[in-house]
Amino acid sequence: MGKPLLHRSPIPGLGISAGITLTLLSLVVLLPIGALLAKGAVAGPERLWSEVNSARIWASLWLSFRLSFLAAAFNLVFGAALAWVLARYRFPGRRLIDAAVDLPFALPTAVAGIALTALYAPNGVFGAVARDWGVKIAYTPLGIFIALVFVGLPFVVRTVQPVIDEIEREVEEASATLGASRAHTIRHVILPMLAPAALTGFALALARAVGEYGSVIFIAGNLPMKTEIAPLLIVIKLEEFNYDGATAIGIAMLVISFLMLFVINAIQVWSRRRIGYV
Repeated sequence: MGKPLLHRSPIPGLGISAGITLTLLSLVVLLPIGALLAKGAVAGPERLWSEVNSARIWASLWLSFRLSFLAAAFNLVFGAALAWVLARYRFPGRRLIDAAVDLPFALPTAVAGIALTALYAPNGVFGAVARDWGVKIAYTPLGIFIALVFVGLPFVVRTVQPVIDEIEREVEEASATLGASRAHTIRHVILPMLAPAALTGFALALARAVGEYGSVIFIAGNLPMKTEIAPLLIVIKLEEFNYDGATAIGIAMLVISFLMLFVINAIQVWSRRRIGYV
């Protein structure tokens, strides 16, 4: 008997793949985070706490994370709905809308910030209409929220849309033939299959929003204690050569982000296990 044929993978072996992956991961992620933590260790916990423990910094952190979470939650709902429409329906202008979803990826953040400010300023196209209704958008937390929704929406749509494409229409038809209502089908059939991808998109949108700078500083107005975001304070500290202060804010954002992503990943693991039991 001849020897069985070996099924070789087109991807290089474990050693080469792991080496390239770990090298890139170290250069892009681990080294910057390590340098930040090393700078914090040199400054010491007391110095870092004294730098971060001020009303202005806590207000900026609360503003950044609160609006980032709200924007990511908004994108989770409406991004998933948009992905469903793009994946399941054919209508005039669909390709144009599908291409426009990727616009925040291609558009420089500063250009996006200037454009949003021009639209939502009190004398802008949308800002003037809102002003007539007694609502001010630009230079308020509402303007920051809109900017964060703009930059985070593609992450949810592009994460959920391929999963929707893989869901067979026969699954919905089988649910309907068994007497299930549309609401029951969405809740017990569609959402469990979309939950892991949707949570991944939510985490990506949240991570992008927390660190967003260019598209926010123009529309925010940067008023201390009101519309001043945490990334802007880091830039201010660096311009003042207060590297310990910038490090303290960076580490605070890093810790809060890790905690939030840990909770999101825990929910994601739970949802995947739940799908396995359904």
